[in-house]
Amino acid sequence: MKFLKLIIVVIILFFSSSCNKDTQNTSFFLGGEIINPSSGYVNFYYNNIKIDSIELDSNNKFFKKIEDIKPGIYRIEHVPENQNIIVENGDSLWIRVNVEDFKESLTFSGKGSSKNNFLVDMSILDESEIGYISEIYSQESDVFKNAIDSLMNEKENIWEIFNSSGKPKSLSRNITKASIKYNYFNKLERYALLRGKDWSDIKREEFFSYRDEMDLNDSDLSLFEPYITYLMNYFNEKTLGSGKVYFYEKNNTDFNIKKLLIIDSQITDQSLKNNLARATAIEEILNFKNNDYHEEFIDYYTYVNSSEQYLDEITKLYNDIEKMKKGNSLPNIEIIDYNGEIKSSSNELRGSKSLIYFWSQTQMNHYRRTIRRIEELKESYPDYRFIGICIQPYTDMVSQAQNILNLDLSNQFSFKDFERSSKNWVLTYLNKTIIIDQKVNIIDGFSNLFTNEVDNILREN
Repeated sequence: MKFLKLIIVVIILFFSSSCNKDTQNTSFFLGGEIINPSSGYVNFYYNNIKIDSIELDSNNKFFKKIEDIKPGIYRIEHVPENQNIIVENGDSLWIRVNVEDFKESLTFSGKGSSKNNFLVDMSILDESEIGYISEIYSQESDVFKNAIDSLMNEKENIWEIFNSSGKPKSLSRNITKASIKYNYFNKLERYALLRGKDWSDIKREEFFSYRDEMDLNDSDLSLFEPYITYLMNYFNEKTLGSGKVYFYEKNNTDFNIKKLLIIDSQITDQSLKNNLARATAIEEILNFKNNDYHEEFIDYYTYVNSSEQYLDEITKLYNDIEKMKKGNSLPNIEIIDYNGEIKSSSNELRGSKSLIYFWSQTQMNHYRRTIRRIEELKESYPDYRFIGICIQPYTDMVSQAQNILNLDLSNQFSFKDFERSSKNWVLTYLNKTIIIDQKVNIIDGFSNLFTNEVDNILREN
């Protein structure tokens, strides 16, 4: 761990020269190289809305000058991976990443690179601590809180070096500091949600003392994932009634309606309020078991949210879920077979009862585990066809992996257009399965491959 921190400090100092003085230049240059790409494009988002899609050239490189950019937090995406970036006036970023090891290999160079490398390094350090934090969840609250405080102090010492060496602008200082602070505050909130059900008022006051340092309406952070994640759990805790169990309550539509109203009462920054309401709405709408109550929820959401684009997004998500209900025909999409030919899913999947499962070429360990599970189901339910769909178009790496696993390629396909197809089939996680009958009518559109629920559905149909 100490060696890793030393490397991070060196990297920060090396890139600090890229922090230049303020400039009024509103053009932003974004380019880079994608090694082992999983799609042909790099997408660029602001406020959860795609503002550009940049095509890779024959050397898997991309470059784009984007005009009239305003300082803030943006998101780059190379399906299925993504990363938040900070953009300020005069910045120009060159990105290099190997998709097979996205987070560990992601590096930035150019003007504005140091702050973005800092965010990546903090994220890697955070992942390295997951095992340790899982172990101390069983400790008493004072022990857990002291451990989190110690970890946070270590990162803040690194941040002080970054801040003093590069002289970053105020926006970068705020966001990079927040990447540490709200990451650890979120761990404390999650601990309270899991273990604070019966705490006394005195114990709660002692534990939540860190809340004195938080800002409920920081407009700089309204699009920053660690901040949004923290506030979501903060409002979960505020919504949870005394003595109630979070993992039961959070599945109730009434809980999320109450949460929306608390957000509305405490958040004054409209952009931040819209983002929190959107995140709450997505959680609720994707709880398929509550589908009968979602029209009522959307009424409340419409009251709290002021973004027409977000409302349109949530309404479309609700309508797409409605289309995936049992008995409906599975929406037709374009899929690609192992020969590279584009097929209609309605035609290709017709003729036998089928279970459709999904995988990504960037998550090969998941794919191997998926194949083992599929082989088990094949033995128990031989009258079903088991169809694998890669969420990215075929590459040589996909073909090699399937040959190594000795798969029946006639049952292997990929999406032609992930963005459109994933919305049509409401694909929000790789463990999802879709089960259809011989006529491509939906038997179940939302089961999880690794639960007993799948066995029950296959057995009963």
